[in-house]
Amino acid sequence: MVGTFPLLSVQPTRGLVDEKIQVVVRNLPPALSVTLHSLHRSEDKDLWEAFGHYTSDGQGTVTVAKDASLGGTYEGAEPMGLLWSMQPVPGSRTGLRLRKMDVLTPMVVHISVYSGHITEGFSKQSPLATVVTERWYMAPGVCRIDIREHGVRGTLFLPPGPGPFPGVLDMWGGGGGLVEYRSGLLASHGFVSMALEYLSHDKNRTSDINFKTYFEKAFRIVQEHPMVMKDRVALFGLSLGTSVTLNLAAYSKDISPRCCVCISGSHVNLVNKAIGKVFRNMKKDGYKTRFDEEGRVVCRDIFLPIPTDLGEKVDMGRIKCPLMLVVGEDDQNWATVESAKDMTQMMHAAGNEHLLTILQYPDAGHLIEPPYTPHFRASNFIMPQTRQKLIMLWGGYTKPHAVAQEDCWEKILSFLRQHLYPSPDSTPTLRQSCDVTPKEHQGLSMID
Repeated sequence: MVGTFPLLSVQPTRGLVDEKIQVVVRNLPPALSVTLHSLHRSEDKDLWEAFGHYTSDGQGTVTVAKDASLGGTYEGAEPMGLLWSMQPVPGSRTGLRLRKMDVLTPMVVHISVYSGHITEGFSKQSPLATVVTERWYMAPGVCRIDIREHGVRGTLFLPPGPGPFPGVLDMWGGGGGLVEYRSGLLASHGFVSMALEYLSHDKNRTSDINFKTYFEKAFRIVQEHPMVMKDRVALFGLSLGTSVTLNLAAYSKDISPRCCVCISGSHVNLVNKAIGKVFRNMKKDGYKTRFDEEGRVVCRDIFLPIPTDLGEKVDMGRIKCPLMLVVGEDDQNWATVESAKDMTQMMHAAGNEHLLTILQYPDAGHLIEPPYTPHFRASNFIMPQTRQKLIMLWGGYTKPHAVAQEDCWEKILSFLRQHLYPSPDSTPTLRQSCDVTPKEHQGLSMID
């Protein structure tokens, strides 16, 4: 390496989290063994890394998009392997999960190139070159608005531009709290999206929430916003959010979603008049939970067998709008495969199966998130009501799970555009590369 100066390029240096990066190393000696390494410090101050082993070509270049990694946290030609294969550095706390809670700041990733094929001790070695890249959930011009209205708690994200735009009510699952990053990303793609808090870590508040009125109020907050096309609002649910979505679509007389997206959930009717009953209903079947050989909790059997009694599951024949289901075949948290099969049979019998689209992914797990999010087969989980800490087995395997996340996100966006925008020509083109300074990217935060 004497006399040479490796040139490391990462493009774009600022972009959305679902935008691919191009990583290229030039000016290396031919046939040199190098390691490309990514490093991220999470908001909880934990370090995450990924790395791949490469050999430079005859021109002294490594191009991650087309050259194969020979080993590391991923193998083969994987343009985004330095992100989706991230894992906690050796010696980290157990059960970690990487999630971005402050969407007004980027995920900062240091990408470095090292001489030789190394697998550990990166902090003790000097890289040949390092580049910093920022990954954003909010595109330039997206506005973030805190919602505290009619007892509803959430965060509304508005795309840049005059609108009007389609709307999305975005609901996460049984972990509770307010999760904003998917809504920020949806707004970056031209949808007004509200991340809704409905399972609070405040036990008393959650118990007081009435299922019907709370979610219908939230839907109307989105629908009645002046930047929203009132007849083009979708429901988007993950895990327990799927149960909420299907209940609203089937039984609400006051709201009419234009379409629904459901990830890793079931039509088994967990949601009754009061949200506080959800965990009591699950606790009733708690004897069905089991532990794997490592002591991690497997919950999928709670939902089995799928009920035959229509009173114990959503009547799928009542669904009147297009519905997309996303299913990971190795989901160890919910019985999503069996549920999807039963939902298909119910809709076929009712004559509305034409409304159903199913995306089913072998060896994908429960936590199907936006693209390039690292995979977590298991992680710490705190029950919102009891505050009990568990290690939850979510399922899935790293590479196929990463494939599922990337594939389904593109199909979800296409599905939403197809059913929410009046015509393809009316879909806004938002610049995806966030080539702005952090100060320009702060968006809007205010209390309603």
